[in-house]
Amino acid sequence: MKKTDNMVWRFFASVRLALFSLLILATTSIIGTLIPQKNPADFYIEAFGQRTAQFFQMLDVPDMYNSWWFLALLLLFSINLVVCTIDRLPNVWQMVVLNNLDTEPERLEKMPHRHLFYGAGDGAALAETTTALLAKNGWKSQSDNKPTGILLFSQKNAWSRLGVYAVHLSILIIFAGAIIGSLLGFKAGVMIPEGSTTDTVYETGTGKPIPLGFTLQCDDFNVTFYADGTTPKEFRSDLSVLENGKLAIDKRPIIVNDPLDYKGITFYQSSYEPMQGFNVLITNKNTKVSQFFQIPFGQKISWSEGGIDFGVINQEVRSRMGDVQKLKVWFSDGTGEPSIFWMDNDTTQAITTPTGTYEFQANQVYATGLQVAKDPGVWTVYAGCALMLIGLYVAFFLSHRRVWVYIVREETANRCRILVCGSSNKNKLAFENEFTALVESFTHDTTFQNA
Repeated sequence: MKKTDNMVWRFFASVRLALFSLLILATTSIIGTLIPQKNPADFYIEAFGQRTAQFFQMLDVPDMYNSWWFLALLLLFSINLVVCTIDRLPNVWQMVVLNNLDTEPERLEKMPHRHLFYGAGDGAALAETTTALLAKNGWKSQSDNKPTGILLFSQKNAWSRLGVYAVHLSILIIFAGAIIGSLLGFKAGVMIPEGSTTDTVYETGTGKPIPLGFTLQCDDFNVTFYADGTTPKEFRSDLSVLENGKLAIDKRPIIVNDPLDYKGITFYQSSYEPMQGFNVLITNKNTKVSQFFQIPFGQKISWSEGGIDFGVINQEVRSRMGDVQKLKVWFSDGTGEPSIFWMDNDTTQAITTPTGTYEFQANQVYATGLQVAKDPGVWTVYAGCALMLIGLYVAFFLSHRRVWVYIVREETANRCRILVCGSSNKNKLAFENEFTALVESFTHDTTFQNA
């Protein structure tokens, strides 16, 4: 049975099916963009109502791009694309590899782009001159002796006929990369306070815990503000990665648009959260002994080795988020009245007591907010996009251009009849200009005379 007689084959090879699939995919993609994805069930109940939310859940709308019906649409379009390619590619391939020296002379006479010349002398000598003239104009030619004369043929970009099929292949590659990323990747987030670690992130929307397979540590966090003192200008985290008890990455700074990549997982700096705590470094200037503390707000802390009690008892914030601008410190070495003073956040204050001099350095503790993404299909998608750009360029801007020159000896007139003709499968106007320039080069050569 021929493929064209098979109803199933005709169905999947239909251009109408391709247009239908594209329309449905575009429509559902718009819906998936308008309706937030991967949120908890309560979100959809609150936003759309109980019945609509149940309908969404039934159709997997909250996770549409992983739903069975969306993947089925991609599969349908992919099958349609493959069958269309198989159905049409053999004929196109025949045109790519066609032996154009077998072209019948009668067909050359009917080509829309043709010009007739006459030339004196032997046909073989004229063929040699013509070959050189074609080469000068960028046409590498082949020749074949026919019963009535000599046929020369040149072509450019025969493979450009395959450009549309490169686009077909690129679409399949992009689909494959997207499915790989959807099934094996994730988008998540996590908040890590300074000095803390995590080996788990939480899926965006659902909050599902996802183990990393290694430990991520926030060593430090810094935020700078614009002149108004309330608008964050830049925030930066210093991150370390520990795996199997060993340090894999040490204090790698990340800022917005400069993420950390490790084992296919990317950590983006996205936000921060001020904490109700402070990093404190106390140095005894007499003994040169220092001690670091991370303390909560409003609690008395003791440094027994140094004989010091201290705490942050009040604070002034500069923003709604709770960024501390000033903090009030209570400090005592057990002798005399305790020192109570205000100091700017992230500064150092000198304290003098009967027992010695101390430096008190304090800054607010922050938690860094990270967006976490894993997309193992991203390079497959990039490869597909690159192939698509190449395929589109070939399909739209290159054409299969062919030129024949048929030299026939006219014994009665002691001359040769030279027919120059050509064709292009697209970009007809550009080829017409190129063919006209080629004809003019023949005209300027004294070997050839216009008919």
